[in-house]
Amino acid sequence: MKKRRKMDLALYLNRDLSFLKFNFRVLALALDESIPALERLKFILVCSSNLDEFFEIRVAGLKQQLSYGGFTAHNDDLSPAVALKQISHLAHNLVEEQYRILNETILPLLAAEHLYFLAEHEWSRTQKNWLKRFFHNEVVPIVSPISLDIAHPFPRLVNKSLNLIVELEGKDAFGRKSGLAIIHVPHILPRAISLPENLCGKGNYFVMLSHLIKAFAKELFPGMKIHGCYAFRLTRNSDLMLEEETDDLAHTIQNLLPTRRYGTAVRLEISADCPSPIVEFLLQKHSLDQDDLFMLNGPVNLGRFTTWVDSLNRPELFYPPLNKPQIYSENLFASIRQSDILIHHPYQSFTTTIELIKQATNDPNVLAIKQTLYRTGNDSLLVRTLADAAKAGKEVTAVIEIRARFEEESNIEVANQLQEAGALVVYGVVNFKTHAKLMLIVRKEGGKLKNYSHLSTGNYNANTAKQYTDYSLLTYNQVIGEDVQKVFAQLTGKSKLIKLKKLLHAPFTLFPKLVDLIEYEIQYAKAGKKAHIMIKINALTERKIIELLYKASKAGVKIDLIVRGVCCLRPGVTGISDNIQVRSIVGRFLEHERIYYFLHGGKEKIFCSSADWMERNFFKRVEVCFPIENKKLAKHIYEDLCLYLADNAQSWQLNQDSNYQRVIALSSEAKISAQETLLDAFAKT
Repeated sequence: MKKRRKMDLALYLNRDLSFLKFNFRVLALALDESIPALERLKFILVCSSNLDEFFEIRVAGLKQQLSYGGFTAHNDDLSPAVALKQISHLAHNLVEEQYRILNETILPLLAAEHLYFLAEHEWSRTQKNWLKRFFHNEVVPIVSPISLDIAHPFPRLVNKSLNLIVELEGKDAFGRKSGLAIIHVPHILPRAISLPENLCGKGNYFVMLSHLIKAFAKELFPGMKIHGCYAFRLTRNSDLMLEEETDDLAHTIQNLLPTRRYGTAVRLEISADCPSPIVEFLLQKHSLDQDDLFMLNGPVNLGRFTTWVDSLNRPELFYPPLNKPQIYSENLFASIRQSDILIHHPYQSFTTTIELIKQATNDPNVLAIKQTLYRTGNDSLLVRTLADAAKAGKEVTAVIEIRARFEEESNIEVANQLQEAGALVVYGVVNFKTHAKLMLIVRKEGGKLKNYSHLSTGNYNANTAKQYTDYSLLTYNQVIGEDVQKVFAQLTGKSKLIKLKKLLHAPFTLFPKLVDLIEYEIQYAKAGKKAHIMIKINALTERKIIELLYKASKAGVKIDLIVRGVCCLRPGVTGISDNIQVRSIVGRFLEHERIYYFLHGGKEKIFCSSADWMERNFFKRVEVCFPIENKKLAKHIYEDLCLYLADNAQSWQLNQDSNYQRVIALSSEAKISAQETLLDAFAKT
């Protein structure tokens, strides 16, 4: 029995290790010579930001379990201690590769494009004089160096802030012996300082802020001798622990937000040249060990360079701008009545969604607009348009999920903005995040109320709609509209379990219906008939669904999984999962749409959804899954799935050994990039 248990566990891959392997795939794009230079750098920065959140949430959670002596089983049942050890090993390899690519490939590439980062020994006298003036005028008045002594204990450093630790020698004006000091670098200062054109040759010249402070650190400690100055930063536990019972959810979260800045330290990043005694001092001070230490051969806050990249006026070093066709008409309601409309972001414009709300605002027959908001941004045109609708007298209801991680403060601002405009704002259900993407417009036609529904796989966010691939469906289907109406009623009020006719929704009918659909394919395969499942999602972790997919594979069901990021299923195991292939597409756009396809005995069923196949999506979130019943639109989505499976340019295959292998076109094959093919196709429409 014990042997059987171990064999079963081998079928499930660790979620956290799978996430780190996804970031290796992201990092590989920085080496792709077909990608413009600054876009290649961006993939390194994305990897850095992903790692930040991974340590803030996932690693922090495992450390918390370890400290409590508890054990929460993952799919593979690794203990927190073992998981942390394996995570540390893989994360260190990832970071080492990240900085190797940066130093050996990207920085020389940028220099070839006349974008230079100058080290101190490369400064000319005039450049050094200008930088010294900049330091005194722009940096000195803002920073507050802290010498460590009895009166000045080690300061509480903000999560992920840039800091420098300085070795000092001598006595100050008060006769105090020095040793170490901390320089906290405020977020407001630029991470890369641009030198004036008249001090440069051809191109643009920059100096990293940490290099500037290090060069002139002695100016902050006059009369003292400096032996060294080393950049570092701490990553802290940033998960908000929300009590189940609260009278005011927004107020409670607002009070919790400051705790994110000063949670328990989980990672120390520091310049590779920092001496061991100082490293040990910082580790001990924050109760960290060697597994938590990352010695970096480069900037310790790479993610912050995204702002610098976006500020550069070098269009030839970025992807060419999208030629996104506008599909809306002067009367969108008439167009939707005529036929369902499918929008594929970012290939088609998000402005159609904005235009629909604008037309609803100006339409005297529109009575109400209902909207779910998860991640919109506090400076959102969509939110302003909803506010205008409320001011125009429309009954606007917004269900805002203020607990969307790292968007809490922004979502509270959105809630306040809409409330001030006269909209009704609710926060969903306390123990279940509202992750569904829904909009309902109620319009009076011929003396009757009619519903226009907008259902999406992605957030109502104009910025991410330029970077994430998602589907949106606009429909006049009144049965779907009634279902959407019921979901909103459930979110804003209280009711027993509601029955929906066409939509599937979590945490109620989505999971059992998917089980039924997979079982249906299994029965067809057992009868010797053709059975096929195609799924495109961001993550696959839910154990019961994985077990069911293994059962389907053993029965002979062909299963094609396109899982962008985390996948806990092990494909290719003889007799278990040899009918399952897992692909991951990583390219210019973040693959984000969720599509479920079932052959269903030749009566194909295609669904789009806001839900990944994870425990939280099935059981801890409000999600909606909607059928694509228009045959033309269903065919379009089916062809997109087939295109992704044919991709041999930006596709990776998950092997039985849990590693991913790049899919490369054979010499006899045409090179197929799903994203490039879709870009070309939509550019011609």
